[in-house]
Amino acid sequence: MALAGDKINLEKTNCLIVDDNLQSVDILGTVCAGFGVRNVTKCMSAADAQTALKKNVFDLVLSDAQMPGMSGYELTTWIRREGPENNRFVPVILITGHTRISQVLRARDCGAHFTVVKPVTPKVLLDRIMWIARDDRQIIECDTYCGPDRRFKREGPPAGTAGRRHDDLSPELGEASGDNLSQDEINAMMKPAKVSI
Repeated sequence: MALAGDKINLEKTNCLIVDDNLQSVDILGTVCAGFGVRNVTKCMSAADAQTALKKNVFDLVLSDAQMPGMSGYELTTWIRREGPENNRFVPVILITGHTRISQVLRARDCGAHFTVVKPVTPKVLLDRIMWIARDDRQIIECDTYCGPDRRFKREGPPAGTAGRRHDDLSPELGEASGDNLSQDEINAMMKPAKVSI
């Protein structure tokens, strides 16, 4: 487990990116490269990801949740239940455009570590990767579930992290506090940024 002040070197991390959208795969690959990750395997379907998981050992899987054929949820369940032994407990982050509570619970229940909302920002993704690196949750394996211990809410975030709940915005929507962003401002926010670790 990494501590809060520790620097994490992602240079030798072997990362698998799975998304049926080529642009999304390329963006995530660029973001990971910005984190220093040199070994990125890109797959355009869950079936391709299964083949890659059988041939290589990965340190991190980033998968789109909704894909045609086998979804990211189903891929995660397969990894946890039927995947190769050396990848069964690999950290999985599911990326989704939908954050209904049912989708978040589905990601949790299939064995994913986190759900990240599209559009993915480098800061949020890096925060979740760092959280996983500092996380000391046990892997639970039983008849109905296999994955990280889902009871971590009671324990709070890993030591040394601020967490994500204390500064969440209120669920109440108020009046707009400023003008809408221009398309150029939106595009600038979507560009991957290099982050030093």
